[in-house]
Order: sequence, then structure tokens, then C-alpha cells
Amino acid sequence: MNQQPAGSRVLVVDDDEGLARALAINLRVQGWDVTTAHTGAQALEAAATGRPDVVVLDLGLPDISGLEVLAGIRGWCRVPIVVLSARQLGEDKIDALDAGADDYVTKPFAMNELLARLRAAVRRAQPSAEDDAVVEAGALRIDLARRTVARHGVDVRLTPTEWALLEVLVRHDGRMVGRAQLLHEVWGPGYDAETHYLRVYTAQLRRKLEDDPAAPRHLHTHPGAGYRFEL
Repeated sequence: MNQQPAGSRVLVVDDDEGLARALAINLRVQGWDVTTAHTGAQALEAAATGRPDVVVLDLGLPDISGLEVLAGIRGWCRVPIVVLSARQLGEDKIDALDAGADDYVTKPFAMNELLARLRAAVRRAQPSAEDDAVVEAGALRIDLARRTVARHGVDVRLTPTEWALLEVLVRHDGRMVGRAQLLHEVWGPGYDAETHYLRVYTAQLRRKLEDDPAAPRHLHTHPGAGYRFEL
């Protein structure tokens, strides 16, 4: 089935009102509950009041930049954010991912691909009741069932994508996970070439979880091959 998770609310932010309207029509046909915004201020207000399950965000907004909207939402919320932008340079993608985006889709785009990425983003953010294991790793306490992490007894806020990457590595504790497998499990099929995602998100996890990110104890890189989590 290619339907979205039940009850999913999506906030579409784009200053092109025609495109936003077309997206809303297509998403509603697929069963999504859609809210649209055309400025950064409207986006921040809609995110705060509507509590969407996923945000589609254009970077080129008329009042404030999409990156500022990203930072504003990320200051209090872990909702998945999929950037939808005409900017195709690698630096733009890295800036967006560094600011807290979970995925990046370039315009022009295929509607089916965008829908698949939205479904994947919502699934990554949903809790799993499959495992009640709590992993203790040095100063870290990782609760796989509740999807929470504490460091030195203080809760650490992770984005859904940061959590998804950490969870895959923790479940393969002590074993290297190849780049292709990580990209497939965290982002889905078709991401084999997006290795910069792994660099960006691993660096973010180290900044949040390691006492010394430059000399990590838990999150290790195998150059050109993959990543490994060590207790």
C-alpha cells in the first residue's frame, strides 16, 4: 500500500501559491490533511498551532529564509522537515541538512517520489513498540522503545532522522554498517549516492552525544565503507 500513515498532517510552505495549491490538491487526494503557508512567518505560526506530522519547506521565502524557518522550528520541535527547493548545489543541501532538515528534494520533482519521501519521513518519526531494550553506553542511556537518549542524565533532543541513524547503528552494536545499508534503512531506496547525508548526520550525532566529538568513543567512521557504534 502506498498510502500515508493514518491521520498524517502536512504543512506545505512555498511562496509560489500556484505550486502550493497544486501540491495541496495532490496530497489531499492521497488522504493527507494539508495546511499551506506562503511566508516564513506564516510557516512558523502554522507549525506552532497546527502541529503537523511533516513539513514540506521551500528555501526561497519572501520575508525570512527557509533556513531561518528550519532553525525556528528545530528550536522546539522534532517534526520531520523535507526541503523542496530549486537550489541544486551540494552546498545548499548540506546547509539545509545542517540546519535540521530530514530530506532534500529538488525542483522539478516527481509527485510520486515526493509522496514516498513524505511517507518515509513520517514513518521514521513514529515510535516503535518492537523492543523495550535500554542500551547503556558510557554516559549515554538509549531507550530504543521510547526513542529517547540521555547523556550524563540529561535528555538529548534528536531529530527523527538523527534518531533513525543512531537506532540502526545501536542495533548493530560493535559491527560496521555499510554506507549503502544505512542510506537504504534510514532514507529509503534510491539514496545510494547521497553519502553526504551520512557525514552530516554523523557529525551532528557526535556533537550531541560524544564528550569529545573530535575523538569519538561511540560513533566511529570506517572511511569509504561505513559506520560503527561501540558501547
